[in-house]
Amino acid sequence: MAYTDRVKQILSWYTSDNPGTLTNLARLMNTGTLAGTGKFVILPVDQGFEHGPARSFGPNVAGYDPDYHAQLAIDSGCNAYAAPLGFLEAVAGKFAGEIPLLLKLNNSDSLAKVAAPMSAVTASVKDAVRLGCVAVGYTIYPGSSARNEQYEALREIIKEAKEYGLPTVVWAYPRGNMSKEGETGIDVVAYAAQISAQLGAHIIKVKPPQDHIEQPEAKKAFEKANIPTKTMADRVREVVRSAFNGKRIVIFSGGEAKDTPALLEEIRQINAGGGFGSIMGRNAFQRPHDESVKLLKDVMNIFAGARG
Repeated sequence: MAYTDRVKQILSWYTSDNPGTLTNLARLMNTGTLAGTGKFVILPVDQGFEHGPARSFGPNVAGYDPDYHAQLAIDSGCNAYAAPLGFLEAVAGKFAGEIPLLLKLNNSDSLAKVAAPMSAVTASVKDAVRLGCVAVGYTIYPGSSARNEQYEALREIIKEAKEYGLPTVVWAYPRGNMSKEGETGIDVVAYAAQISAQLGAHIIKVKPPQDHIEQPEAKKAFEKANIPTKTMADRVREVVRSAFNGKRIVIFSGGEAKDTPALLEEIRQINAGGGFGSIMGRNAFQRPHDESVKLLKDVMNIFAGARG
């Protein structure tokens, strides 16, 4: 399809990148129901690795099959399907060319309790190229005492991915030297978005920020600058602004499973605040197939500007 003005505008923010990287970024924006809008709904299914099979797929046992998720992404009109190496190796050949694939390069499990949050590198950029992926993903934990190792590894991954013409999606999940509430505090989430942008992320994934300010210094700055935080739309706007004044793509996770009305209201607030979209896993694939498709299409309608 011809590039829309919005797609061209977004690509203009990444002019230091090579044509291969820009082409794959454009492919993400020109796929699915939201093609051409500059908005994203991506289906991520790394939860089996992160949380275990029963917790992830027990509510909808069809999800034990890797084929199910790739087909769900296609059926619902997602921009892309994201997963760890094993799930993508199971489906990449069967669904070749039908849906853009995003390889998650690092993962953690919930069997071990570690002092410093840190994901293991479980795949490579070359794996992504071999599987025909259009992007790679990597998780960082700002606030972890192991952050330096994560940041340095990410910079090398981004450098290699660019050499192969692949953009990088960064999952930025603050965790470690902060309160549980602070992990989604507006100051912390906005800071994580800034860090990700500074490290070279093309797309930044964060959790929806809550009306909590963790850092005393940040609280003074928010008050002095009169930055509003009362509504989700206000907070999303600040997070997006923190990613180079909105010149980096920021998408928001679906988070813990929640009922449909609450989820759609959160999506409306993200859209009102200028968020670029959603990367929604459990809230989608844990529902029955037809219900999942309807939910994802309703989410896309909101991001497309339709009433939802």
